[in-house]
Amino acid sequence: MDHSMHTQRPSGRALTRLAISATLHCLTGCAIGEVLGMVIGTALGWSDVQTIALAVGLAFVFGYAFTIGPVMRSGLSLRAAIPVALAADTLSITVMEIVDNAIMLAVPGAMEAGLDSWLFWGALAFALAVAFVVTVPVNRWLISRGKGHAVVHAHHGGDHGNGHGTDHAGRHQVGAQQVAGTRGDAPGGHSHH
Repeated sequence: MDHSMHTQRPSGRALTRLAISATLHCLTGCAIGEVLGMVIGTALGWSDVQTIALAVGLAFVFGYAFTIGPVMRSGLSLRAAIPVALAADTLSITVMEIVDNAIMLAVPGAMEAGLDSWLFWGALAFALAVAFVVTVPVNRWLISRGKGHAVVHAHHGGDHGNGHGTDHAGRHQVGAQQVAGTRGDAPGGHSHH
């Protein structure tokens, strides 16, 4: 990977702020999918396993969608945006989903409580809050190594609001190199980011 094209990585408070921002971004997509899955599964009287499977699946769909949209607005095609979203969000969403669903299962009666129950909504809100706290350091670690949401920032100049410049080709090249760089990092050559 050509490191000459990379900008200096954030550190200290700037890194922590970026990790919090990335985690809030992830939490938004995850929460929408998680709540929707829990509501649908609970309303249909599904088992805990079925409900959690739906909630996790929808959390990944919404989580990835919340990354793919802005990346595509920066000029990438859907085909190019998907690997960026996978590299940016997979580990973050996975950690968030493991934590929040473990808490939902651990709170007595939460999964069996109805949609009109404070227990259900309180446990879900608590689970998502704890998942956020646990996931911030994960995102901080990823970003500090040029992974996770650092890959997304390559596609909009490091700032979510500045994605519509004329240098799309340069940003695509950097992003493609960063995504390709994440693929061989995990054992077996599979990306876990």
